[in-house]
Amino acid sequence: MKDHEGEHQESYDKLLLSPGGVAVKPPLEGVDLDGITTFRGPEDTQAVKDAMKTAKTAVVVGGGYIGLEVAEALALEGIETTIVDLADRILNTYLDTEFTDILTEHARQKGVKFVGGERVEQFTGNEAGHVQSVVTDKGEYTADLVVLSMGVKPDAGWLKDTLKMDDHGYIEVDEYLQTSADDVYAGGDSTYIPYGPTGKPFPIALATMARRQGVVAAMNALGHPMKMPSMNGTSALRYFDYNFVTTGLSSSNVDQYDGEVASTYVVEKRYPDFMRQEDNEIMMKIFYDAESHRILGGQLMSKHDISDGIVALSIAISSEWTLEQLALADIHFQPNFDRPWHYLNVLAMAALDWPFSGADKLLF
Repeated sequence: MKDHEGEHQESYDKLLLSPGGVAVKPPLEGVDLDGITTFRGPEDTQAVKDAMKTAKTAVVVGGGYIGLEVAEALALEGIETTIVDLADRILNTYLDTEFTDILTEHARQKGVKFVGGERVEQFTGNEAGHVQSVVTDKGEYTADLVVLSMGVKPDAGWLKDTLKMDDHGYIEVDEYLQTSADDVYAGGDSTYIPYGPTGKPFPIALATMARRQGVVAAMNALGHPMKMPSMNGTSALRYFDYNFVTTGLSSSNVDQYDGEVASTYVVEKRYPDFMRQEDNEIMMKIFYDAESHRILGGQLMSKHDISDGIVALSIAISSEWTLEQLALADIHFQPNFDRPWHYLNVLAMAALDWPFSGADKLLF
């Protein structure tokens, strides 16, 4: 192994590996100009923070979670900010268009412009070697700061001659996170997760996944057999005034499910009218098996905190609940928190098209 003292050997009885992932940095012309950075670790964070002191215009390449968080921070500092993405909308693997259309317009009003359906081809710089624009296949965008947020790829290439890996660079592990080498376990962004909605391996680059894998790997290494449980990729983000949360299947990956998937979108009130809450709407979408009604995914968005709802939906997916079970699930009512029928009850009833599932009929 190598560390700050040099290269040396270490022995082990059990070895736990977490090589993680590395930010994607495409080999494009000008990608090494000053003022261009990824956003993966503390060094990148500091670089962006320093650049924000003088930057006037910025381009964020990539409209995922990290891209949106960076773009928001830049816009709040008064920097003219544009998000450029090959996809035609932001968050295309997390949220459906009912949500992203609203978020895109809301962000535009806050100072973030989104340009979708364009491929970045090169970066231009000035005589001093500092970036000055981003060139795509359809246009050119001025920028004295560029943040590359184009996703994460496995960072386990150094193990390719030691462990069994797939063609995409992911380490192959069994259900106990054991690798192809005896007494060696692996987890993190360079491994697949058992995906709850489909039962198939799936890459989910979230810190929450890696932490759970760490526990499972450690338990197995210590002689306490434990299988890695299925995960649903539950996540949350606040983008300007909106909170959104998601878990399980979305329109971007329903083709991975062995069966017919249906979905229902509902806009409901978060609180009773007499509470006189501003921005009282909650937007909801649920995915489920069209035949069995098993719940497979969900998305929620509101200007209020609705993070508890996605926790419940994730547990419902893992427990293989159906819409019928969620429709009549025992959920509290207190006007400081919700309506007499919780919004998740309403969402399931609407998906079932029960004859009294209209919001105006659920006040009893």
